[in-house]
Amino acid sequence: MIFGLDERLIFPDPSLADDDGLLAVGGDLSADRLLLAYQNGIFPWYSNDTPILWYSPHERFVLYPHELKISKSMRQVLNSGKFKVTVNKAFADVIKACATAPRADQDGTWITTEMQEAYINLNRLGHAYSYEVWENETLVGGLYGVAVGHVFCGESMFSKVSNASKTALIYLCLNNPYTLIDCQVPTGHLTSMGARLINRDEYLEILKS
Repeated sequence: MIFGLDERLIFPDPSLADDDGLLAVGGDLSADRLLLAYQNGIFPWYSNDTPILWYSPHERFVLYPHELKISKSMRQVLNSGKFKVTVNKAFADVIKACATAPRADQDGTWITTEMQEAYINLNRLGHAYSYEVWENETLVGGLYGVAVGHVFCGESMFSKVSNASKTALIYLCLNNPYTLIDCQVPTGHLTSMGARLINRDEYLEILKS
């Protein structure tokens, strides 16, 4: 059953999500609603031609920082000094780059203008963070997400040159006290770096701890 949301700041039990994780429809992208969603393992994911859709997948693709795998070639990139990493220096630029980055087998973007504005607001309020990767003063990669206690809920990443987004993720893992990075969507390169699936109950237990 898919639940319809109204102006009240409530969400149904995440365990009631359907097989593909869809839990609810409607509501808004106010800071209070977004924070409540993330605190309960729920996130928005929709496009311009649909209402706001809220998901709570039965499995989460996550990376424990202490399980991070850095290849020999990637260590060479990190040690070369090719990239410089900053935090929250260009949040709006990072989310815009993520929205416009081409994705395999994907038309358009789920990072709509409305979504961009909502997460820029979360950033202003101190709940959303961006990690920027620079090469010769040019923004070439990065990622952004929402912090919920010791969990970082990664929303999207982009890379204009090889290894830029990996550099952002490695910096995130090595320079913060997060116990878990929520990667949401499984990919081959994240798997190679140590990310894996856990069930929703385990994920929610980590969030609440």
